[in-house]
Amino acid sequence: MALENTQIQNKLTETFNNDVFNFHEERDIFTLEASADKITALILFLKNDSELQFHFLTDLCGIHYPDNESERQFAVVYHLHNWFENKRIRIKVYLNGEKPEIKTISNIFLSSNWMERETYDFYGINFVGHPQLKRILNMDEMVSFPMRKEFPMEDSGRTDKDDRFFGRTVSNC
Repeated sequence: MALENTQIQNKLTETFNNDVFNFHEERDIFTLEASADKITALILFLKNDSELQFHFLTDLCGIHYPDNESERQFAVVYHLHNWFENKRIRIKVYLNGEKPEIKTISNIFLSSNWMERETYDFYGINFVGHPQLKRILNMDEMVSFPMRKEFPMEDSGRTDKDDRFFGRTVSNC
């Protein structure tokens, strides 16, 4: 029997109640939102449940929404894959903009180690409990996080690039 979206939703709401919500299909991927404090339990459940079997972490990344209210300025997005049923799922967790942090899942999926480090390096999202959370691509001396929307795309003296085309506003400071 094929794994259906309703089956996934029912199992998750039965187990996690209101900590999982906003279920919908987006571009052929079943998507949901989850509470940040339940992410490790949710990922562990999706991996270990005998019917769901989401054994593969395809991707983990960050997003910055500077125009959102403070409690939803950052998001961590997890993409999991069930190879037995060829079913994919996306989990989006919103974080506080003042102190973006979430528990690590590197103890559940070892492959998330580098993904979490990269997300930290570019967005400044702290993965609590990560075994070695430090910059992975940028210099250790950097104090900013270059994928945040407030980070300028180019040298301010350049006239051939316009930050507005990349979803960033230019301040007149």
